[in-house]
Amino acid sequence: MNNTKSMDLSLPAVTVPALSRRTFMVGTSALAGGGLALGINLLAPSGAEAQTLAAGAAEVGVWVVIKPDDTCVIRIVRSEMGQGTRTGLAQLVAEELECDWNKVTTESPTAGQNLKRKRAWGEMGTGGSRGIRTSHDYVRRGGAVARTMLMQAAANEWSVPVAELSVADSIITHAASGRKTSYGKVAAAAAKLPVPDAKNIVLKDPRSWKVAGKPLKRLDTAPKLNGSKVYGVDVKLDGMLCAALMDCPVFGGKMVSFDDSKVKGLRGVKRVVRVDASTVAVVADTWWRAKNALSQLPIVWDEGPHAKANSATIAAHLKEGLTAPGDYAGRKEGDALKAIAASAKKVEALYSTPFLAHSPLEPNNCTALITADKAEVWVPSQNAEASLAVLSESSGLPLEKCEVYITDLGGAFGRRGGQQDYVAQAVAIAKQFPGTPVKLIWSREEDQTHDFYRPLSQCQMAAGLDDKGQLTGLHIRVSGQSINAWVNPSAIKDGKDERQLQGFWKEPGDAQMGYTIPNLLTEYAIRNSHVPVGPWRGVNTNQNAIYLECFMEEVARAAGQDSLAFRRALMQNHPKHLEVLNTAAEKGQWGQPLPAGRHRGMAHFMGYAGYSAAVAEVSVGKNKELKVHRMVLVTNCGHAVNPGQIAAQIEGSVAFGLSAVFYGECTVENGRIAQKNFDTYQLVRLPQMPKVESVVIPSYDFWGGVGEPTISVVAPAVLNAIFAATGQPVRHLPLKNHGFTFV
Repeated sequence: MNNTKSMDLSLPAVTVPALSRRTFMVGTSALAGGGLALGINLLAPSGAEAQTLAAGAAEVGVWVVIKPDDTCVIRIVRSEMGQGTRTGLAQLVAEELECDWNKVTTESPTAGQNLKRKRAWGEMGTGGSRGIRTSHDYVRRGGAVARTMLMQAAANEWSVPVAELSVADSIITHAASGRKTSYGKVAAAAAKLPVPDAKNIVLKDPRSWKVAGKPLKRLDTAPKLNGSKVYGVDVKLDGMLCAALMDCPVFGGKMVSFDDSKVKGLRGVKRVVRVDASTVAVVADTWWRAKNALSQLPIVWDEGPHAKANSATIAAHLKEGLTAPGDYAGRKEGDALKAIAASAKKVEALYSTPFLAHSPLEPNNCTALITADKAEVWVPSQNAEASLAVLSESSGLPLEKCEVYITDLGGAFGRRGGQQDYVAQAVAIAKQFPGTPVKLIWSREEDQTHDFYRPLSQCQMAAGLDDKGQLTGLHIRVSGQSINAWVNPSAIKDGKDERQLQGFWKEPGDAQMGYTIPNLLTEYAIRNSHVPVGPWRGVNTNQNAIYLECFMEEVARAAGQDSLAFRRALMQNHPKHLEVLNTAAEKGQWGQPLPAGRHRGMAHFMGYAGYSAAVAEVSVGKNKELKVHRMVLVTNCGHAVNPGQIAAQIEGSVAFGLSAVFYGECTVENGRIAQKNFDTYQLVRLPQMPKVESVVIPSYDFWGGVGEPTISVVAPAVLNAIFAATGQPVRHLPLKNHGFTFV
């Protein structure tokens, strides 16, 4: 893999006002960005920090703790859910720290500790492929601060200028006298020094990196392999009870009553409790006994006004949004409608994508312990501060009496960020057992049918071609549910929600369209249903990429042009988009002969500040047996902190994306989600995975995302390859509804 380099993107220092619970919740639940104030007068460490320091270690700045044996404990506040952020951030700190990577470990400060220390570690949300791209600068400066303090301590001990010292692998050397010392020996003295101003420290040129930019092995692999890794669902506390929960099967419905006399005598059952207006839980000594009792509990539901809603009625509501008059958010450049109407050839297509569930391997869970003056939760969350806010709000205790311990996450994909319903539920249950820890675990069925789903949408596309096959105008109108309407209503201005048009934006930097089109109109019609929606890996880019790239394929064919040549002609003003497309075409051997029966498709897109392109190679049998043989994915994410992890992320996005393309669909029947488990909501199996080739383009001028950008090009590349194989475009997903079988 090639390394990349980025420019310096400093984040401002955090100014922390007096916070109420509600103010804190609003400020954190939307995963808002934040910065780091280095050099502030920190309060005394507590909790896990105090335990580490009690073992003779010394805190050198806020990001680094040095033990006497030279072990470097690097603090990570981003959540780890399999994406490798913990290792990547540790590499960035270690690079500037100049420590021995073989002696690096990590620890995670809690949300309560962060608040008590004036948010010294910045914001703690992990989403939007931002774990590294928005925190790289201040964590690197944290490592540089610690290195500066350690070297100064050695210089003081030897009475020499610090400029005469050098350091490598945790060893400080004074070449003139031949003296050497280690970080562990000077850490205690360094911890007593004034913390230098991080803004004045010059960071390393990434071209010289020795730890960052390298495909180092992940720090958390061993505990995963030997079973010692503790996820939220594994948490065990003395005297702990377990809770199983059931919410009204129809969104917006309520619980009328339940008859606990039928189950309270069952073995291990402690109590049946009302959680909120629509939810009931059984608490027992084991989760299985709680779940078994819950399945036998008579419950009367008021299913509310949406009990007759179904996929057809929701689809009709969206279809109306494609033609309804009104002023919608989007771009208006030139006169697309006039240009298309006057064109020599007009191309039109209607696309749709369904609701999708997150379906992480680990279902939602949270362990809560509530007393009169303390509220604690152990939870797999993408946002520790949002969990802290919900804990405070739900428990009724002030923030300073609350604490959140984040475990590793067994998958999340956007489900465990701003949506903290499972935390509120666990607290509501634990409040009814004061002083006793209660672990709430959702069943797979509950997890599947009470998600915040990827919103379904429809997209009407129209394009005009002149008599030379040149694109004269493009009109895009998307109709669908608004994520912001559920998670951040203040972001909707005058009925316009720009978020839903991710990837069609004009502005560079995050989700820019990679084509220059003389007449362009993009529109979005908000058509919400009663089904809750939220971010799903790639969010709107993974849908909009399907619409744009599959339609561009149709337009290219209507123009009688090669797919690559047609796109290239429209991308001359977008060099980074063009570069990933050209690289994918080269590595994917576009235009070269294929084995009999195989066909290629391509796609490119930008999202979360990362540029991506893909070439897929497929075959389709006589009875629609579909095989994806090979996928080449190219990304330019700016600086690649760990190319090995980037490759793993790309491979994961192929598995995730193909699951959606082949099978992914949540349908609504009688107001509720019909797919309750993996028997009806399938995932790709290992034999169905293609050969995946990952290419990282070297770039030295920005920081981009990795976890979400590449998933956007998986589906359209495969769909365009199917178009090449069959001569028929697929405009509505999933493929299982079109008679395909997957081999």
